[in-house]
Amino acid sequence: MTAERAPMRYVVATLVIAAASALWFVVWALTGVGPAAVSFVALPVGAATAAAAAFDLLRRAPLSRPARRFWRLMAFAFGAVGVGYTILAVAGFRDTSTLPVMPPAAAAFAGAGFLAAMWAMGRVPLGIASAGERWRQWLDRSIAFLGCGTVLFHFGLAPMISGDQVWSTQALILLAMSFALAIGGITKVSYIRGGPIDRVSLRLIGLCGLVGAGVAVLMVLGGDPGTIPAQAVVMPIAPAFGALAVRRQWGFTEARVRRSNTWLPYLAVAAVDVPLIAVIPGALTWTDKLVIVASVCVTGLVTIRQYVVFRENARLLREQRASEERLQHEATHDGLTGLANRALFRRRLGEQLEAGGATVLLVDLDDFKTINDSLGHDVGDHLLTAVASVLRDGAGPDGLPVRLGGDEFAVLITEPAVLGETLAQRILDAFTGPLSEHRLLVHASVGIATAPAGAPLDRLLRDADVAMYAAKERGKNNWVRYRDGMEQPVVGHAQLGGELRRALDAGEFTVYYQPIMSLHTGRIVGVEGLARWRHPVRGLLPPAEFIPAAESTGLIVPLGRFVLREVCRQAALWLAEFGPDALQKAGPNVSARQLHDPDFVADVRAALADGALPADRLVLELTESAALRGQQVSRTLRELHGLGVRMALDDFGTGESSLSLLRAFPAAIIKLDKSFVDGIELDEPGTPEADARQAVARAVMQLSLALGLETVAEGIENQEQAARLIELGYSAGQGYHLARPMAAAELTDLLAAQHLTTAA
Repeated sequence: MTAERAPMRYVVATLVIAAASALWFVVWALTGVGPAAVSFVALPVGAATAAAAAFDLLRRAPLSRPARRFWRLMAFAFGAVGVGYTILAVAGFRDTSTLPVMPPAAAAFAGAGFLAAMWAMGRVPLGIASAGERWRQWLDRSIAFLGCGTVLFHFGLAPMISGDQVWSTQALILLAMSFALAIGGITKVSYIRGGPIDRVSLRLIGLCGLVGAGVAVLMVLGGDPGTIPAQAVVMPIAPAFGALAVRRQWGFTEARVRRSNTWLPYLAVAAVDVPLIAVIPGALTWTDKLVIVASVCVTGLVTIRQYVVFRENARLLREQRASEERLQHEATHDGLTGLANRALFRRRLGEQLEAGGATVLLVDLDDFKTINDSLGHDVGDHLLTAVASVLRDGAGPDGLPVRLGGDEFAVLITEPAVLGETLAQRILDAFTGPLSEHRLLVHASVGIATAPAGAPLDRLLRDADVAMYAAKERGKNNWVRYRDGMEQPVVGHAQLGGELRRALDAGEFTVYYQPIMSLHTGRIVGVEGLARWRHPVRGLLPPAEFIPAAESTGLIVPLGRFVLREVCRQAALWLAEFGPDALQKAGPNVSARQLHDPDFVADVRAALADGALPADRLVLELTESAALRGQQVSRTLRELHGLGVRMALDDFGTGESSLSLLRAFPAAIIKLDKSFVDGIELDEPGTPEADARQAVARAVMQLSLALGLETVAEGIENQEQAARLIELGYSAGQGYHLARPMAAAELTDLLAAQHLTTAA
């Protein structure tokens, strides 16, 4: 049952009772007809109605144990107050000649009701876990309670206590209890973080007690006659608040966690100043002195609170500084070895290059991978920690040792008088003995490079890298200083070959996506996935920088597997976010070595399954030289075709056997090579060059139409080329004019914009 379907009859009944009582008072005040004791009837009837509402809530609504306990106590409170005021009403009807004094039994029942309500309020959980926070909230609530209580005492109870009119002890006690309930409810609800009791319900219960303030005002201003409007007009409002509180709770489950009202103590301080100012003129009575004492107490509590807040803030500042220092250290140091990391190394190196030049030593452990693979990563980590200690001791005050990643280290010479060769030999000498608790013998190769002030940072690192690999070429456990001409292609190729495996293990590769666009609408219809290497020293490398080395070393197979899985995963995310029309195809490049790998089909199946990508959205882009020979390749292509995966012939038209391929190869897409697009817009019709380019482009289009294949023109670099291709019948293309390769996040933004345009 929801809060909207909660019974409204109890609220209506209490409001009708209150309105009828107020109407009676108006008639009585004008005519004087009827006994004044009628004024005592509305409250017990309304209280009984509120109690019935609470019992109905307990019987029919799903409540948690704390909520059930709270409303049981409130049902008892409503009922007890109703019984007490019923006894008072009976006493009024017995003797209509005067207003009745509340009988002790009536006061006892009403007092029990107030106590039950206060106990229910006190038992409401605050949602506070720590003892320190609970203590601080008790302090805040004490300030608020005392401040608000002082105001109500001075303007409500004090005039009744010190005035000429003598009020019964029962009345004064009940009014004081109603004030306590109101203030307790206000301060309680202001600090409840969440929980099973509706916050508005708690406020309404507090307002029930605050009705007593209106009663006190009427009784002080009107004396005994003020009792009648207080009983007939003001007090019947309290049961209406109670019934509304029950309705608010109906169907309520759990309040969301929220911040406490930290402003309440400050409001209480401001409030307590009002009665303090009021007692300044004239002679001080004992109630005035009590107000002054209360104000002093509030001030003292606020002082304590501010001291606590000051200490807490000081502690938080200390923790924040320590956290910032820790984060700064973590951001600039390696978590395993404690050495400076790449970020700090590059910053310090840049500063030295700006100031007056720098010398760098790159240190790479020889055959570390063998140790890591054979003895395990834990042993490898212990060894790296020991190597860091060696570098730290070897560099001493003359250099900054750094871990760049994996088994690659560096030392930045910070003392200009120290020669790089001297420090390199000192480091190599430290590797002569066994290292780590596992007593392992390990050697290192060191490359040294120096650059003058203003030299490019990356150039210096590249020189040191080249020198380090030259040291490995000379037999390892050696150092070499860079000299001009050392960066020969063979060395560079060997460097890449050695780094590729490390880069794969370190997760340095990423995938960029070049959109395939509709030439007519400019919409993205597909993407081609292109590998990029985020080299730790050289930055983002395009495929031309590392694919040849990957092919020659065989690492193209795991690299291609990574690209395949990443393209499938990312394409599935785009389809899920932007709908099935967002992308028609997503195509990673596939090499000949991958097609000859017997596990390639299983790799494709796993990538599709893990990424949850429909098979028909995957397009494997194969160059003519890659897709073509051998039974293994043919079997692989047939199996992929059976899975529903589509294949595209990349760079079509450049090979010698394109037409024969189309008969044996289950292609779905032909991609016109860039060489037939370059200059297609510049050649004058009728010249041999123009005729040749356009003839090939037209022939490829006609061939694809005849075979039912899709076509994509590659390498479009300007609008004129796109227009000429449209004239020849091409509808899709890619190239820098349409969109450059980009990271997944950038393409996500393009797809989002395209999706919004479509939705609009």
